[in-house]
Formats: sequence, C-alpha cells, structure tokens
Amino acid sequence: MIPTTTESTLSTAYLDAEVQSSLANRLARLEGHIRSIREMVLERRCADEILLQVAAVKAAINAFASVLVEHELESCMASCMAGNEDERLGRVTHALAALLKRS
Repeated sequence: MIPTTTESTLSTAYLDAEVQSSLANRLARLEGHIRSIREMVLERRCADEILLQVAAVKAAINAFASVLVEHELESCMASCMAGNEDERLGRVTHALAALLKRS
C-alpha cells in the first residue's frame, strides 16, 4: 500500500507537465492493452498469443517505471516525500527493490 498520510500536505508539483502527459499516455495505452488481454482470455485465444501480449505489457510497465525513475524520482524526493534524507532514501530503495523483485 502507498503511504498517503503526511505526503498529501506536501507539494506534488514535481511532475513536469510534458512528462506527466507522457506518463498518463503510457498508462492509457497499458489500460487498453490489459483490456485486450482480458478479451483474448474471454475469447479462449491460444496461450502463446496471450503470453506475447502479457510480455508486451510487462515491457511497457518497465518502460513506464524507467521514465518515472529517470525523470522524476530525485525531484520527488526533494519536493513531496516527508522525512529526513536517510528516511526518503530508504523509502526509494524499498520501492525500487519491490519493483525489481516483482518484474
């Protein structure tokens, strides 16, 4: 679960408008891809076709995470995360470890 207690009072304007739009567009495409996979399952399509689409979704999610990390993580740590530097770094390290563990 994502912590939301004290962060809601901090600035979340770290997302550059262009990057925000790009990330939102990536997520919209992912939503469409997931819906397509669901339809493939309901249509009882061959597993190899479904797995190829799942691989594409995984790659797209990894690309999304990469853009977010590359462009925004440092800025987010400075502007929207509560706590001292060690606590913020610990949260980022934990989040990245979870991301890598599940990818």
